[in-house]
Amino acid sequence: MLDGGHFTSAAGIWRSGEDLDRQVRFPIPVYLIETATERILIDTGLHPGAAADAESHYGGAESLRAFRLEMDAGIDEQVDLNTVTKVVLTHLHFDHAGGLALLPPSLPVFIQRREWEAARDRAAIARNFYLPRDYEAISERVIAIDGDHDLLGDGAVRLLLTPGHTPGHQSVQVGERLVIGGDVTHFASGLDDHRLPIFGDDLDAQRASAERLRALRDAGADVRPGHDPAVLRVGPLAIPPSPVD
Repeated sequence: MLDGGHFTSAAGIWRSGEDLDRQVRFPIPVYLIETATERILIDTGLHPGAAADAESHYGGAESLRAFRLEMDAGIDEQVDLNTVTKVVLTHLHFDHAGGLALLPPSLPVFIQRREWEAARDRAAIARNFYLPRDYEAISERVIAIDGDHDLLGDGAVRLLLTPGHTPGHQSVQVGERLVIGGDVTHFASGLDDHRLPIFGDDLDAQRASAERLRALRDAGADVRPGHDPAVLRVGPLAIPPSPVD
């Protein structure tokens, strides 16, 4: 797990029922999956320019007024991006897609087709607070997928369609024991109490996605929440082996 930055915002925006006057500093995780032949980056974190001056970087985007952005280092300072072979985006919000501009221009980027289509539709852009500057340069290298997808063809890394937070949100399952949940829930407890953010593309679909991830958790997987400061710590994740029948 790499450090993609932090944002500080009102707790009540990200967990229904919380105090809108209480500010919380939320981590932005980025993950690097290493296999014998692949180095797969999951999300890209903030763009350093946005952390330095969000209004200037995004041209005064109204949707960023509720945030204070900060980061210690871009992903390009934490990993040699020239060794990355694939990029997977859980979704296209600025804290997940902002670092795309730091990547080599030849890298394939895997996104759900419905997410990519929404990110180019004016009404969906406004509804989902997308910032096109983050992704406008990757059109020629997007690999749009439909639904669940075996990324490497061997079951080791599976992309799971988990919509709701955005139209084509996806999670990433690594083996049987780790699921990078993305923003299906910002907090780990959201899988059980469904206290989701107060906004979303389809909150009913997001609750169904939370139930899907809860079932994987209950079957023994470590399901990583999107931005839970009590759970997320930078560093390698130990994935226990699957039980042998």
